[in-house]
Amino acid sequence: MSAAAPGADALAAYRPALRPGVLLSDALLHGAATVHLIKDTDSDSSFKVGPKEHFLIARMDGEHTLGEIGEAYAQAYGRRLDHARWQQILRMLGTRGLLTGAPARTSAEAAGGPGPAASATPRRGVLRGSIRLVADADATAARLHRAVGFLLAPGWMVPLLTALVAMEAVIALRAGELLQATREVFTNPVLLTGLATLLWFSTALHELAHAVVARHNGGKVAEIGLRWRFPVLIMYCTVDNYLYLGSRRQRINTALAGAVMNLLFLLPFCALWLFAPLDDPTHDAFGALLLLGSAQALAMLVPLPPLDGYRIAGQLCGATELAASTATYLRLAARRDPAAAGYPRRARTAYLGYGTCAVLALVLVLAVVVAAVVHLLPA
Repeated sequence: MSAAAPGADALAAYRPALRPGVLLSDALLHGAATVHLIKDTDSDSSFKVGPKEHFLIARMDGEHTLGEIGEAYAQAYGRRLDHARWQQILRMLGTRGLLTGAPARTSAEAAGGPGPAASATPRRGVLRGSIRLVADADATAARLHRAVGFLLAPGWMVPLLTALVAMEAVIALRAGELLQATREVFTNPVLLTGLATLLWFSTALHELAHAVVARHNGGKVAEIGLRWRFPVLIMYCTVDNYLYLGSRRQRINTALAGAVMNLLFLLPFCALWLFAPLDDPTHDAFGALLLLGSAQALAMLVPLPPLDGYRIAGQLCGATELAASTATYLRLAARRDPAAAGYPRRARTAYLGYGTCAVLALVLVLAVVVAAVVHLLPA
């Protein structure tokens, strides 16, 4: 049967099925509304639908007839959909190429472009651009997962995370000593270059950790590459279906993986700093690496876009476009606009909580930066 809506006589018996590349998200807050995201991985297009539309679309698996789906909808929402409404829904899904039998849409068509020949090539220049490092990022992530995925088992993760907590406790207790070591390293160009190189390598491992954990949780890694914004050059990893992973916990773990990898990278250097008989310059260099590497990892958990902490906050709040929605709600609440009272309680709690945490995190980061700069400046 074609993806276009069938005739009236066959409507109740029609068994619509979403194409395998169509993904549906959990319920997410978006402003005052609750929405679900739908993504077509073939065209890389996505759009939002409400809970009622999601109720219908999620049951289009090729097994249920429209009659059965309509009956379930009537029981859930107390009303039946008429023939015209069904025709409208099926036409919309078919036009978007989301149903089995409908022509798949290219990304250019999904964006309203003229077709595949007009698809844009990423712009590259001296000052900014990006380049893929591997042709098949998902296959690369799969190989990495086969090599190191065993570390994600509880038998490995629990002792490793315990070691990280112990390391951070040592760093906090000896922060003054580490700040002094960092100050010494900043006066030595050779050590400073080596330190910067190690920190850059840590950022590369950060991105690969996202890829491995995403693959472990059923994610698809779309790209692994280099991105530059002169004079900064960093690696990046794009997880194509991050918002559609099976559970909130899997999405949080995927976002958290990078910062955890940054800290794991520091463990052997911490052991050497604590126990190895090092000369003073090397001891200072390792101390500075511990301090700056920890700061780098923890900074990624600040709940502000585009950091990993913001992704985690979005999952904890169950929201999409969390920062924009929070700003809108807080402006309404500050003006005592009646529209603010129209937000559901869950949304008000999420936006107020996120706004408070974001401000506190920003104040804390600024305080730490000012304190570190004051300590590092020559007396």
